[in-house]
Amino acid sequence: MKPMLALALISGLGTRAQAADITLAVTIPRMDTAEYHRPYVAIWLEDGQRKVIRDIAVWYEQDKPQNEGRKWLKDLRQWWRVSGRNQEQPADGVSGATRAVGVQTLKLAGQDERLAKLPAGDYQLVVEAAREKGGRELVRLPLAWPPTHAATQEASGAHELGRIELRLKP
Repeated sequence: MKPMLALALISGLGTRAQAADITLAVTIPRMDTAEYHRPYVAIWLEDGQRKVIRDIAVWYEQDKPQNEGRKWLKDLRQWWRVSGRNQEQPADGVSGATRAVGVQTLKLAGQDERLAKLPAGDYQLVVEAAREKGGRELVRLPLAWPPTHAATQEASGAHELGRIELRLKP
C-alpha cells in the first residue's frame, strides 16, 4: 500500500464554502551513489504568471548546529528566487526535516491556513528538489481550483524526483 498525502481543503468562495480533497504523492527515488545525501525539497502553488501564491512545504536539514542547514536552501533555486530569500525563517509553519527514499506524505486538513481561502483559478503545484553532490530538478503539475470533477495529474522527474501524483476530488 502506497502512503499518500490527503489534503482536505475548504475554500471560502462566494457565499458557500467549497470542500475538496487533494491527494499528493511525492516519490524520492533511490540513488546508486557512494555518497548519498537526502534532497532538500520545496513545494508551492503559483499562479499563471509564476507568482508564488502559497508555500506548501520546505524539507531541509534542520538539526545542523547553528542553523547551518538553512544556508543551503538557496540551492532550491526557483523557490529561493520567488519565495525563500524574502523570508526570515524558511517557510515558517511549513518547514520540516529532509525525507528518506520512498513516497512522502504531508497532512493538511480542513481550514489549513496555507490553502483555506484559495480563490478559484488555474494554478501550478511546483515541486523542486536539490541534493548535495547531486542535481536539481523541478516538476510542475496543473491544478484547477476548485475541482469540478475527480481528476488525476501525474509527472515524473528524471533523477532527483520520482513520480509525483496529484489527485483532485470535489
